[in-house]
Amino acid sequence: MFEPFGVLASDEALYRLLLRHPPLDTARLAAEAGRTEAETAPAVERLAELGLVTLLPGAPVRLVATRPDAAVDQLTVRWQDQVAVARTAATALVADLPVDRRHRPEDQVEILFGRGSVAARFDRLQRSVRRELLVLDRPPYAQEPAEPNGAELEILARGARVRGLYAPEALEVPGAFDVFEAVVAAGEQARVHTDVPLKLAVADASTAILPFSREAHEMVDSAFVIHEGALLDALVQLFELLWAAAVPVPGRGEPAGGAAGERAGEAETDRQLLTLLAAGLKDEAVARRLGVSARTLNRRVSALMLRLGARTRFQAGLQAARNDAIDL
Repeated sequence: MFEPFGVLASDEALYRLLLRHPPLDTARLAAEAGRTEAETAPAVERLAELGLVTLLPGAPVRLVATRPDAAVDQLTVRWQDQVAVARTAATALVADLPVDRRHRPEDQVEILFGRGSVAARFDRLQRSVRRELLVLDRPPYAQEPAEPNGAELEILARGARVRGLYAPEALEVPGAFDVFEAVVAAGEQARVHTDVPLKLAVADASTAILPFSREAHEMVDSAFVIHEGALLDALVQLFELLWAAAVPVPGRGEPAGGAAGERAGEAETDRQLLTLLAAGLKDEAVARRLGVSARTLNRRVSALMLRLGARTRFQAGLQAARNDAIDL
């Protein structure tokens, strides 16, 4: 089971033996395994170094096996760290190549075919993030997202940054705001732009993945992987330009109670309403988000436009979303 992580089969046999027994000292473990202490002691040291065995204090020192699920987690983290070190070393070694071989076009773009291949590569890209993940997201989806992306939550838990830029249609998917609230609460910075041209994910400004096609049924079946170079730089710059022009995804406020709280709640609702309009959402999606009827929504929008002196809904929304000082 652990061989892909570099664990010797003979060492794993000792680990499995410890799983089936209470804590054993090295001599007893060697006897149970039919080995000599001289053979067993180095294996125990290797297992302890990998976190697969814990040494209990006392005389003699006894050994207890780490839970298999926790053991896999530790081995995975160790493997990922080793991969990161190897990638850094490989990047440095590129400088030793002749200039004409350092940046070959065929090395900067890959094409993936097959749903499994695309999914596995996207998972690898997310798990490789150490500093920042950039995401452009828009429908169509092969499957509507019903819960937060677990890999993204792991990225945020590691202390890396995630910036997500969404098309308005992404927020109109039923249940989308619940997912957004969960990831924003976990630390994602989320914004909405009326013109998100493609799906895109960029890890640490060093690798990007994007669909080969815009057709819904083909989006998960093929993809481009872009490595460092002018093309990747352009994709990152595209993200930054869109990000600067986008508006934040509004959340649900928690106003205080009483009359003052009611007024604060109304003001917060109006801010959310205008931000959603600036993001380009349709009336139906805005009303569903705010929990009001279409008639109530139209009445509040008309009143806000009059108060802000705005000629269009988009103008009113953009004015409010980009100016927190507006007194609603």
